[in-house]
Amino acid sequence: MKKLISPRKICIAPMLDWTDRHYRYMMRLITKKTMLYTEMVTLNAIIHGNRDFLLNYNDVEHPVTLQLGGCVPKDFITCGKLAQTLGYDEININVGCPSERVQKGNFGLSLMAEPELVADCVKAMKDNLDMPVSVKCRIGYDNNDSYEELQNFVEHQVNAGTNYLCIHARKGWLSGLSPKENRTIPELDYDTVYRIKKDFPNIEIGINGGIKTIENTREHLNYIDSVMIGREAYQNPMIFADIDKEFYDKESQETTPLEVAYKMAEYIKQQMDNDTGMKLNNITKHTLNLFNGLPNAKVFRRYLSENATKKDANVDTFLEALKVFE
Repeated sequence: MKKLISPRKICIAPMLDWTDRHYRYMMRLITKKTMLYTEMVTLNAIIHGNRDFLLNYNDVEHPVTLQLGGCVPKDFITCGKLAQTLGYDEININVGCPSERVQKGNFGLSLMAEPELVADCVKAMKDNLDMPVSVKCRIGYDNNDSYEELQNFVEHQVNAGTNYLCIHARKGWLSGLSPKENRTIPELDYDTVYRIKKDFPNIEIGINGGIKTIENTREHLNYIDSVMIGREAYQNPMIFADIDKEFYDKESQETTPLEVAYKMAEYIKQQMDNDTGMKLNNITKHTLNLFNGLPNAKVFRRYLSENATKKDANVDTFLEALKVFE
């Protein structure tokens, strides 16, 4: 019998302000199989805010994981039930973001200090929902970065029933470094993630941090189950054109950046026709890197940067920008 390939084998990391529904739609034009993640959405925002706006997604995005930020088990149940009703494929708990905002709310990276509480949140959802639950964390925080501390954190989540654990192979600093610096300054330590997989062979383990190529991805998969790519997925989206063929035994879509762009033009028209408040730049900002490395890519980016934010900008503005490639 052919072994089933996990939908999490290759993932695009949740990135605030970047992995919104427009970006995810674009990536589905490039890869059908990669697991997509929403931006982190806080439990309080869902409970007290505009749920339709925060949780809206397009059916073509599947498989797609909703990442939640919070620390109250009963609120995870409430929001998890909404996610289940809406058809999300998985819920992920953010235990890695180091921003001051998440610290004030006692979630994100600060929760690595409370493995029991995170486990309570996992268990609450596992007991009340019928969908996978996962956790995204780091290898440590501040000076609490021993292997034993990470092992203890993982053990709690495994015992609570988590289906998948993705580990950013850098520790994070709750103070002294900005979120941007936390993505680059702490040293990468892939071996620690590999070691966790050896110690917890029965749980699906993913790795994140500094991964930029198919070659990097293939090498990591010799040691762990899943690779999550972040900034590179946004800055060079077309590297995913061969992901389905390489890692999911599915033929690539043989699509070009220009073909993706023209399909995005159809999407832009649809979105702006349906929502008169939609701004062109809300969507086209995600297309700026489609043509990286190709002639006239800079001309394309400059034209959109100068014109997509204008009051009367629409799909014709985007099509005009594409003329440099025709």
